Amino acid sequence: MNNMELFPEYTNLTKSSPVPPLAARMRPGTLEKYFGQEHLIGKGLPLRELVETESGLSFILWGPPGSGKTTLARIAANLTKSEFHEISAVNAGVADIRKVVQSATQIWKVKGSRTILFLDEIHRFNKAQQDAVLPFVENGTIRLIGSTTENPSFEVIPALRSRCQIFRLETLDRGSIRNIILSALTDKENGLGESKITLQEDAQELIVSHANGDARRALNVLEAANDVALSKKELKVSLSRVEGIIQRTATLYDKKGTEHYDHASAFQKSLRGSDPDAAIYWLAKMIAGGEDPRFIARRLLVTAAEDVGNADPQALLLALAAAECIDRLGLPEARIPLAQAVIYIAKAPKDNTAISAIDKAINDVQQKGHSYPVPDHLKDTHYSDAKAAYGYGVDYKYPHDYPGNFVEQDYLPEALKNRKYIDDSEQDKKE
Repeated sequence: MNNMELFPEYTNLTKSSPVPPLAARMRPGTLEKYFGQEHLIGKGLPLRELVETESGLSFILWGPPGSGKTTLARIAANLTKSEFHEISAVNAGVADIRKVVQSATQIWKVKGSRTILFLDEIHRFNKAQQDAVLPFVENGTIRLIGSTTENPSFEVIPALRSRCQIFRLETLDRGSIRNIILSALTDKENGLGESKITLQEDAQELIVSHANGDARRALNVLEAANDVALSKKELKVSLSRVEGIIQRTATLYDKKGTEHYDHASAFQKSLRGSDPDAAIYWLAKMIAGGEDPRFIARRLLVTAAEDVGNADPQALLLALAAAECIDRLGLPEARIPLAQAVIYIAKAPKDNTAISAIDKAINDVQQKGHSYPVPDHLKDTHYSDAKAAYGYGVDYKYPHDYPGNFVEQDYLPEALKNRKYIDDSEQDKKE
């Protein structure tokens, strides 16, 4: 039987792999070409030494997207001449780990070379999967380099954390992003140097701003702008061209991860610190990042009670009204009453007596064991036997029977007599 080509028109074409994206091609292979993270990879610093040496010590890189985590892992493999296996925890499992371990064992026997397992997004592995990695890190079969955008203290099991150094990568600064763009424009081997296009300064600054510290995002926009310019036979990439590609500025905000809690913290601390401009900024970032406005409203309500309190009770009412407006108006209109409440609460006088008092009392009851029964004169008397049979309420003094509706009387248990939860002297100072 003769073999028949299903698509004969393609049989003579050269087969080759697609050209990798610019962001992949520009990934540096040495620390000298690596931009950013000077606080970690400066000469003599621990991470640089770990990357450059054949130490078996494992480490975890924690940082935002596009900050260079994968690049550092690959540089470590290159510099130490280690076998490199990259696994994404998003779609890998224990079986994939076992394959790497088998390969690492064989390579060590044959070549005497170490194996680096780069586990991308290690926080996506559950406890059982992380446990599966642990023994091979512990016995040195593999050297683990993990990367995560989430706080390892919450997402990586303690046993694995204790065997790894943890390094915090920062969002790349604007200067580093600018250098990465310029490097890509001039690099003739891996970058866009052969295309000979120029990037107008205002267009470059827009890409830098849009990147929000993410090198990958910056290079993706640059590559798209270059491709469009070439197709239009243009030699310059203009601001309007980049604006058309970007359309909308990206917001550095992950409403399901660490960013969610960090932004909420910055928001509340700005309100507490009486800085309305900062509070409005963090409000804007949360809204632009798609945060649930009800979550924002709950932060406002808590702050109005916790930090403003009775110094201005109106703050709590305004926060409550803003929360109600979310259901009645929805976004984008609800941003206005939210902003109104934010400004009011930030500018309001502050008094944390409410949270201080209740936490002190709860600590007495739960931690110190001061859980005492209600004194007899304060017990309920709304049943027939209360006074007659048990003597409850017999010595109670009804305040309205006394001048000024006040009478000296013990309302706390005998063991806590004269216990103060509210410092009136401090309150007077605030007023």
